[in-house]
Amino acid sequence: MKLHDILIVGAGLAGMRAAIAAPPDLDVAVISKVHPVRSHSVAAQGGINAALGANDSWEAHAFDTTKGGLYLGDQDAIEAMCREAPDDILELERLGVIFSRNEQGHIAQRPFGGAGFPRTCYAADRTGHAILHAMYEQLLKRRIAVYEEWYVTSLIMEGGACQGVVAWDLIHGGVHAIGAKAVILATGGSGRVFLTSTNAVINTGDGMALAYRASAQLADMEFVQFHPTTLKGTSILITEGARGEGGYLLNTRGERFMKTYAPQQMELATRSTVSLAIGQEILEGRGVDGCVLLDLRHLGRQRILERLPQIRELAIEFAGLDPIETPIPVRPGAHYQMGGVRTNQWTETGIAGLYAAGECACVSVHGANRLGGNSLLETIVFGRRAGIRAAEYARALVPQPLTTDQLAIEQRRVQRLLTQEGPIRAWQLREELGQLMSLNLGLVRTHESMSAALSALAALNLRAAAVTVQDKGQVFNSELVQAFELQCLLDVAETIVTSALAREESRGAHYRSDFPVRDDQHWLKHSLIQRAPEGPALTYEPVTITRFPPK
Repeated sequence: MKLHDILIVGAGLAGMRAAIAAPPDLDVAVISKVHPVRSHSVAAQGGINAALGANDSWEAHAFDTTKGGLYLGDQDAIEAMCREAPDDILELERLGVIFSRNEQGHIAQRPFGGAGFPRTCYAADRTGHAILHAMYEQLLKRRIAVYEEWYVTSLIMEGGACQGVVAWDLIHGGVHAIGAKAVILATGGSGRVFLTSTNAVINTGDGMALAYRASAQLADMEFVQFHPTTLKGTSILITEGARGEGGYLLNTRGERFMKTYAPQQMELATRSTVSLAIGQEILEGRGVDGCVLLDLRHLGRQRILERLPQIRELAIEFAGLDPIETPIPVRPGAHYQMGGVRTNQWTETGIAGLYAAGECACVSVHGANRLGGNSLLETIVFGRRAGIRAAEYARALVPQPLTTDQLAIEQRRVQRLLTQEGPIRAWQLREELGQLMSLNLGLVRTHESMSAALSALAALNLRAAAVTVQDKGQVFNSELVQAFELQCLLDVAETIVTSALAREESRGAHYRSDFPVRDDQHWLKHSLIQRAPEGPALTYEPVTITRFPPK
């Protein structure tokens, strides 16, 4: 059995930043089900927030983040993120990230929704791509070991601590145990719980499900952000940067309808506000074939080519139109999980040796609604913090001999999946789950819709136990991986529905038409959900409030 000081599950921005932050004298490894530069962080477009401007401040950034999250974010964690953001951005620049520049040669910043200042640093509309590739260069420079194309099926829990993982080798086949003094989960989001999502097909909530099965707490799982602008028919993300550059949202009458919903901020209101407004326009018959229009024509050819080249390419390639000449049809789509593995601001989960950072974690800095540009920032700030804290833990720990109990359990699980016969396939259940969640837990939720979803989930879980993997091979058995991912999706979906059904208010991304008002008296608290023999167990804890009382 291989043994490392630190093992990081996931090779996106949070995972690679954690690896780089760990001291070079420790044995650090990264394990990922895809090549590191194929991680979903590469798809982030619009930018990363930091108070770099002369008139801006980290306090203003913290206030905007707190207010944008409807006061559900923990303000000590928000303050830490916003205070450390400027230094982290400058560090990225030193590591080789090629940011766009303003006329003075400084890092360019654009306005984003819910922000009081233009504080979103960007690299055209390929910011995630630029940062991820710079991080991968640093991974290679430091000769950090990468288990590339390995799928982690479970955590090794012994003596109440996490001491490694069990993983399936996609390239060669076979289940293996990998020991580690500390494990950092950095597996990204769970957007593929929904049928229409901006997320890559790999975003199946793996880290959340791994932690949940190991009895870690998940927090605020009911808060799933729907991005206002995804491309019609594809759910491809159309960056908020398009509106940050001055794009208009139009209905079928040619009206900038956001003046009705957010007259001051217009198209740069928070994402939950804009998504609900678009949904309302479509519902009331003012949409355009189930969408609204994002109009960039007035920005001019040069600005679109310079600031939004990828958006233009996507529109031409997938919608057959050029945004220089024609508005883009857009509609909301599932985008980001504000909830995740509950951690403190140093990424500790409450389980010894287990840490979590990035979208799979809930620190919580986003509260009920994430501001654009804060997701990349979270990966960098808390990825770095995870690497530092896990290193401190690993350095002080004497390695313990591990049993092979968990490896044997996973080997039996794989054997059952490969020998089971029957008509049920993982991809079919995955599609049914996506339709179920999109229909019942989309922009607008009710007690009836969520109760129906919970009942249907129970039936899906029963059928999932009988899934057949037709490919019996060992090498690149993607169907077997789909079966693993399906169980993760079902586990995460159950936590989302259970938490949402219990929260009887509307706040940010959680909008209930039967409880349409925000209720600070009863619901200014975090939902915590933990696996129990009788099913998901819900508890609550207060929000940390420091300098910004709820308004």
